[in-house]
Amino acid sequence: MKVAVVDIKGKETGRKADLSDAVFAIEPNNHAVYLDVKQYLANQRQGTHKAKERAEISGSTRKIKKQKGTGTARAGSIKSGVFKGGGRMFGPRPRNYSFKLNKGLKRLARRSALSLKANDKAITVVEDFNFETPKTKDFINVLKALGLENKKSLIVLGESNNNVYLSSRNLKSTEVVTSSELSTYKIMNANNVVLLEGSLEGIETNLAK
Repeated sequence: MKVAVVDIKGKETGRKADLSDAVFAIEPNNHAVYLDVKQYLANQRQGTHKAKERAEISGSTRKIKKQKGTGTARAGSIKSGVFKGGGRMFGPRPRNYSFKLNKGLKRLARRSALSLKANDKAITVVEDFNFETPKTKDFINVLKALGLENKKSLIVLGESNNNVYLSSRNLKSTEVVTSSELSTYKIMNANNVVLLEGSLEGIETNLAK
């Protein structure tokens, strides 16, 4: 797949990037994408939720009424969950929500996500660039030139670049990652994926079968 390479001013450079069909043009596996996104979101959960059950709250353990003859349901203690101020029945307890996925499935999910973006023509290839100093205004100018200032975008670098990362950090709608940090969730969560030329080799190497 050939994609035109543009500069940070949004103008074509006259060169074309060759995107591997094995990564950007496969038949997407929607279930693999679902599982990988589900795992990513599950891993973000702290799992520290906790509600007090009847054994953990303060209150008398005296039987509040006789067992039979009242015409109402039997009740053992005021701490029962059926009473106001009682413990919660089957409340949440701390737990770990993470689960395992095979590496092959995760690679398939990322290839599927990139192929979906390629089908939607939501992938832009930009020649490598850098800023002399971290400056949010410079980064916004790049987004405007690419027509992405009002879109949720994911910028993929070939290697860590502190100036570019710090320039984007204040922008809620933009995220900068390296090719090794690319995830299915981040790809699917973005309206447009911007790949720097230097990231292509790393992406294809990481996602090769």
